[in-house]
Amino acid sequence: APAPPPARHLFSDPAEVEALRRNLLAWYDRCKRDLPWRALVRGDIGKQGPALLPAVWVSEIMLQQTQVATVIDYYTRWMQKWPTLQALAQASLEEVNELWAGLGYYSRGKRLQEAARKVVSELAGRMPRRAEELQKLLPGVGRYTAGAIASISYGQATGVVDGNVIRVLCRLRCIGADSSSPAVIDHLWDMANVLVDRSRPGDFNQALMELGATVCVPKSPLCGECPVKQHCQAWRRNLFGKAPPVPDVEDCGVGDCPLCPPATEPWDSSLGVTNFPRKAAKKPPRAMRTATCVLERRGCHGAPEYLIVQRPSSGLLAGLWEFPSVPLAQDLQEEKEREELADHLQAWMGQPVAAKGLQFIGEVIHIFSHIHQTYVVYSLHLDGDVTLDPALSPSRWVTEHEFHASAVSTAMKKV
Repeated sequence: APAPPPARHLFSDPAEVEALRRNLLAWYDRCKRDLPWRALVRGDIGKQGPALLPAVWVSEIMLQQTQVATVIDYYTRWMQKWPTLQALAQASLEEVNELWAGLGYYSRGKRLQEAARKVVSELAGRMPRRAEELQKLLPGVGRYTAGAIASISYGQATGVVDGNVIRVLCRLRCIGADSSSPAVIDHLWDMANVLVDRSRPGDFNQALMELGATVCVPKSPLCGECPVKQHCQAWRRNLFGKAPPVPDVEDCGVGDCPLCPPATEPWDSSLGVTNFPRKAAKKPPRAMRTATCVLERRGCHGAPEYLIVQRPSSGLLAGLWEFPSVPLAQDLQEEKEREELADHLQAWMGQPVAAKGLQFIGEVIHIFSHIHQTYVVYSLHLDGDVTLDPALSPSRWVTEHEFHASAVSTAMKKV
């Protein structure tokens, strides 16, 4: 079995734990941001009827990979439209995608609705209240989201670990190993469960996340404003430089500590507390090219209409609508790109499409988390009516207003 972590990386003093809780919660009570889901959460604990949609569940799913400022409007519209589990369960995936459009990572909304349907149809409308049950029973609810719902909405004394918490805890205890590694993540969860305040677990977890979001930020942290800096090993190391009054970070056990920075990456005094956390280098996103065509016709009322088609129900941008598009091999000549797009359009319309008739408009670059996508945009004006093959994916003609009201991605709005 691996050796236990050295004391330097632990919170083993009950008096220090109690002081950290007290200082952090006092700061949170004074300085917390006024966010819409926090007002609703206060009524969740012990009072929430079985039909209400937990505010923290929706907000935490939306906040994954998305900034607070972006989420607020989406969250407000979502809760106005679907305030109960039953209302969300009865919505169509099309409605969910339309409201989610522009928020990104669209599978989040789909899984949120799937989970609501499961609660209504299989759990008699009663939301699980323990982190273990939430994670086990609800699709799209992982360990972090389960802990957030259980602690914030239902008062369970369980910790949470998200990106902000990882950063705070790694700095508090000088954890310099790869913060995405299983060993480090497991240690951080153990630490979060030790620290969480038993009487105010939801507030404590929100305070820890708030600290990482507003004070203990990735670059240029505001250490002078930090309410727990006296508990922070990285701050002490930075303050006292090469001769801290506590053991040096490299003097941790026998030199092979799995939580310390590797010997090849020693403390960089110019970085200060931002030496922590450390992450493995990300793989660069793969490059993709896609030819897409804005097909336009004159509608019955004289306004232009555009053809959009629905993407498959799984994979990237599942179930969303887009202009007819076809993936391209890299380094194709423009003439060959036109031909491939023309062949793709011909399959849709059941009639020949001349490659030369496609008007090149330009290129649109859109960055997904793992894909550097280039859309090569063409347009084609149609004079007569076109009968689309019903055996292909769902499709429809829309006006510009209807296009923007549909479940289309940000990338297609750029196009």
